Amino acid sequence: MGNIVMRQPADILLSLALILLSGFVLTRLTKRLKLPDVTGYILAGILIGPDLLGLVPPEIIERMDFVSDVALAFIAFGVGQYFRRETLCDMGKGLILVTLLESLLPGAMVALAMRFVFHQDMALSLLLGAIATATAPASTLMTIRQYRADGPFVNLLLAVVALDDGVCLLTFSAASAAVDAMGGAGISLRSALLPILWNVAALAMGAALGVLLTVLLTSKRSRGNRLILTIAVLLTLCGVCALIDVSPLLACMVCSAVYINRTGEHDLYAQVDEFTPPVLSLFFIVSGMNLDVMALKTVGLAGVGYFVIRILGKYLGAYLGCRCIGTDRRTRDWLGFALIPQAGVAIGLAFLGKRVLPEGIGDLLLTVILASSVLYELIGPGCAKLALFRSGAIQAQGEKEANLKKAV
Repeated sequence: MGNIVMRQPADILLSLALILLSGFVLTRLTKRLKLPDVTGYILAGILIGPDLLGLVPPEIIERMDFVSDVALAFIAFGVGQYFRRETLCDMGKGLILVTLLESLLPGAMVALAMRFVFHQDMALSLLLGAIATATAPASTLMTIRQYRADGPFVNLLLAVVALDDGVCLLTFSAASAAVDAMGGAGISLRSALLPILWNVAALAMGAALGVLLTVLLTSKRSRGNRLILTIAVLLTLCGVCALIDVSPLLACMVCSAVYINRTGEHDLYAQVDEFTPPVLSLFFIVSGMNLDVMALKTVGLAGVGYFVIRILGKYLGAYLGCRCIGTDRRTRDWLGFALIPQAGVAIGLAFLGKRVLPEGIGDLLLTVILASSVLYELIGPGCAKLALFRSGAIQAQGEKEANLKKAV
């Protein structure tokens, strides 16, 4: 018995070492192929995960769920610094229009195609359409960080990504209520609306902790203590969000936005950035280990249709939104490519949707979302990098050097 107890810490520590090393090795390959690091991390997770080599025990993978919340908190906190009041005021109503179109158009296209092209059940079509509105921002945001992309394209992309989850939750709640009214043996209107109320509460808490952070992080604090307090605040947000079963993404963005708008200082963000690389590496590799690659075998034509139609809808929605508000051509042409990834929120809603539907149809819903998430997470980072480069948000090395010489 004593030997078994003693092995547990060793297994965990060796698994963590293997996870980090596999990510490092695979990113050496993806760098040669000029792919983002995120792609390497996800591929490393799939390689060492249970579907292929099975090098990490399943019980350890199950106990690492908290890593995703912590990583999302750090990613969201870093993104929040771009939500300056003057930037959001400049975007105004145009931001809302772009977000609505890039969210709702793919949802409508998926729902109509599932019902009238693939002849799926109406309830399944509605819920797949609602879930299609969601975007998983983590890989896109990580790509932005890796290549230090900036400019109007990035500002618009970050703002759209921040609002996307809210639109998705509202749409899914409406679709769930419609399915419930049609007689689905599932959840009530109250339980469909409850996630929205919890998200509003999380946003309020994020804003309050953002104010608290501005009070705590005085100029008298040492750099070490400033980092400790910031991490404590973010972990508090993560813990509370986990208790009420919502993503910490929006709450941490709001916390950061409140801090930057009240203080205007960026030094804290540079300090947090130095702390986060191992956490983000763990997150994407663990995500790769949790992806059900075998689900790709059973997805069928409906799954392929969902995968392709959602991409077309995201691109068309972003294109039309940008055209309506008069953005430059490069933003209009490439914004949709940065909105392709879909994982966390969509998978969570798929499990909720499975409860709404009869058993066989619910299983199909979950299979379609899980299988498409594998593909979206594999191609998403590359598409995001392409969009950032072609939009001008990432400058070529030669152009950077030329601009540096001009500045000197």
